[in-house]
Amino acid sequence: MDVIDTGIGTRLIPYDEALALQRSLHAEVAAGTRPDTVVLVEHESVYTAGKRTAAWDRPADGTPVVDVDRGGRITWHGPGQLVAYPIVRLAEPVDVVAYVRALEEAVIGVCARYGITAERIEGRSGVWVRPETGQDRKVCAIGVRVARGVTMHGIGFNVAPDLTAFDRIVPCGIADAGVTSIAHETGEAPTLREVADAFIDCLDGPLERLRWETTTTAKESA
Repeated sequence: MDVIDTGIGTRLIPYDEALALQRSLHAEVAAGTRPDTVVLVEHESVYTAGKRTAAWDRPADGTPVVDVDRGGRITWHGPGQLVAYPIVRLAEPVDVVAYVRALEEAVIGVCARYGITAERIEGRSGVWVRPETGQDRKVCAIGVRVARGVTMHGIGFNVAPDLTAFDRIVPCGIADAGVTSIAHETGEAPTLREVADAFIDCLDGPLERLRWETTTTAKESA
């Protein structure tokens, strides 16, 4: 799997630039002229709204929002957040839910490396920290799109961002929960480069299992 690092930790990428890169890579992977590729990005501050975003999720102060063709609702990207866009071909029959679970598993694995117990919550997308008291806190948002059997969009993993950026919106349309980051949970701020390396390492296994399980199921159903 190829990895394209757009300069995380040293350069903030406008959202439209990253989206154009995704679309170009998606076309190449779908055509079979490029291997699976993960794009690593640290964005300029931007709010993006998936197809299920409700009007009340959006900023009330008129802050601009970019509407995109991924699943999910509204979220924020910006400095201190690792954004990873896997552009990968899924095995047939395509199972988008299983793919999202693979991304969640990779993020949970990264969190464990930093001593954070993270998990899934039934009925809620993304990866969460569940304290004994108080609100659940999302550490990573996930929103994807699959076209021609190839994925786009991906994860927004809070490493050490200014979490007040989420105060203007209802993150992912979930009003009764909060947001968190690796830095907030541990008191230390790893570099985005360190977290990116850990994510790529933790992603390989879940994607390989997804391919194997999908292929096996297809054969058993034949």
